[in-house]
Amino acid sequence: MEDEEGLVSALSIGLRREGYAVDISLTCADAYAKLAVHAYDLVLLDVNLPDGDGFTLAQRVREGLVPSESGPDVRVLMLTARGGLPDRVRGLDVGADDYVVKPFALAELSARIRALLRREVVRSSTVAKVGDITLDPARQLVHRGGREVGLTLKEFAVLRYLMSKPDHLISAEELLRHVWDENADPFTQTVRVTVGTLRRKLSVGSETPAIETMIGRGYRLRKTA
Repeated sequence: MEDEEGLVSALSIGLRREGYAVDISLTCADAYAKLAVHAYDLVLLDVNLPDGDGFTLAQRVREGLVPSESGPDVRVLMLTARGGLPDRVRGLDVGADDYVVKPFALAELSARIRALLRREVVRSSTVAKVGDITLDPARQLVHRGGREVGLTLKEFAVLRYLMSKPDHLISAEELLRHVWDENADPFTQTVRVTVGTLRRKLSVGSETPAIETMIGRGYRLRKTA
């Protein structure tokens, strides 16, 4: 949520190249609308927005006053040209987890994002286990039956989401909403291709497929895999 379209474009390109799903809001109103329907791991928030300020938005999110699929514990990283101590203190007091002052290097911003997401991982989950599959979000490691499975960032994200709802039928549309971003083409084959590759990688050395495909309906990670 950022007020400078040029910076927004550069940031979104850079972060997507690192494997993140990125949604963009240029106003508070649009940010509130997106928070109400999407679950986010982290909000990158500018202080100056054309119809409000980031301080108020961060505080409302943190206090649960904004209907949000992400919940009040979503990580908030504030991004602004205001570098004075009072503004940094205010941002942290209203609920921001970290504060980055412009200008900044993308490498530093990425490092701060990774640090915040690791902090969320430690608090909300340790190693996840479904059947003979284990997923370590802190170390980005997956094993099946004791064998390490090398996954891309997107495959890891898909598996993590499926493992959060074992034995549930997950549609391609749901995966697009939660693992990709608002720019994903709903008619694309990217979900099918990614899940297919993930399923093959998990199946190496195992007689039982971990992911079941329900043609025309979606995918299911089996607890008994």
